[in-house]
Amino acid sequence: MNPGTHKLGGRPDKSKRVVAGARRVEQNLLLLVGVYMLAGTLVLYLGPGTAARQALPAGLAVTAAFFVVHFYWKWSGYKGDVFLLPVVAVLSATGLVFLFRLNPAYGLRQFVWLLIGLLVLVLTTRLLINFRFLSDYKYLYALAGLIALILPIFFGREQGGAKSWLDFGVFYLQPSEFVKILVVLFLASFLAENRAVLTAGTRNLGGLALPGPQEWFPLVAMWGVSLLLLVFQKDLGTALIYFCTFLAMVYIATSRVLYTLFGLGLFGAGATASYYLFGHVRARVEIWLDPWSYIDTTGYQVAQSLFAIGSGGLFGTGLGQGYPEFIPAVHTDIIFSAFCEELGLVGGAGIIVLFMIIIYRGLKTALHSKDDFAALAASGLTALLGLQAFIILAGVTKLLPLTGVTLPFMSYGGSSLVANFILLGLLLNISNEAQDSP
Repeated sequence: MNPGTHKLGGRPDKSKRVVAGARRVEQNLLLLVGVYMLAGTLVLYLGPGTAARQALPAGLAVTAAFFVVHFYWKWSGYKGDVFLLPVVAVLSATGLVFLFRLNPAYGLRQFVWLLIGLLVLVLTTRLLINFRFLSDYKYLYALAGLIALILPIFFGREQGGAKSWLDFGVFYLQPSEFVKILVVLFLASFLAENRAVLTAGTRNLGGLALPGPQEWFPLVAMWGVSLLLLVFQKDLGTALIYFCTFLAMVYIATSRVLYTLFGLGLFGAGATASYYLFGHVRARVEIWLDPWSYIDTTGYQVAQSLFAIGSGGLFGTGLGQGYPEFIPAVHTDIIFSAFCEELGLVGGAGIIVLFMIIIYRGLKTALHSKDDFAALAASGLTALLGLQAFIILAGVTKLLPLTGVTLPFMSYGGSSLVANFILLGLLLNISNEAQDSP
């Protein structure tokens, strides 16, 4: 037998065995997630009342849906990261169980959005598997993102103090959740194209090498207009996520501390100006500094969040044994507090570890990417997800002022859930390509 022929004939089989072995790890982890989901839904099913008993069939259906995604990837030879889907499955299962525990109506809606999100995930990994073409449309992303942010200002519905929702009758849509991804793709494409100039500079100013206006103006303009529109919407949490993601990606692309310091200076100036110009910003800061003085009014939510976390102790009161009904918006912004009350510090720490795993796998994907666009996109998507989790977790624990953002994959909200599954799909596609590297 010709050795070359043998080699060429043997590589696909070996590759298939490697993929199958990796996907088997994913399968085993999903089996553990299924047991976890079954245990949580059984507790609700066997508990008092009948409304939450819908959680059991919904939990089984969601578990089956995750396995369908897994088997499709296994059948198609998909090489994306095998740890991300099980981790997201745990977070989604936890959120679904607690939403059924809080309010079965929210649980049923989240169940539907989870199925839609998984379908979108499959479509993303299928249709955008050759994601590199996305780098050719950066200015289209900028235009689409700005239009999407403008629409709620004129046609939006205000919820939770933020006018960032579009009412379609059957459901609400929050465009800013999807614009986050467009911003990351724009930044990844622009920074990859201009990385050398932004790093080395084209002119000297006081001994500092700086890029020219043609390099930095589109970048700063896109960032500034986005933040300004979000301020008009009073969506401060999303504005903070945009700013921090922008700063992180610029630093990753250039490694220049100067840009970071300049960005932090702009943040400080903007935060100070917002404090004096906008009453809702000033109220958030005052509640953060001393929620107990406003416990009967605006500080009630933060105070109850802290009470819930504190009463949970090390191991919690047990699923279904807490009092989450005392926390306003517990199904969205403050779901982590309800989780800590009933599953304790151990459960809360577990959730934080899961998000850290996602960040680790995302950064590892970025390090193994083939080019600047892929590396920056993976870094930006990871930073986006990690920052969103950090900002809301810091808010409910009073580390930062509380802002109205959702906890990824756990909080109630269709827009956030679907957008995060698109983000996950893009990250997996970058990982899939990286696995083909020699």
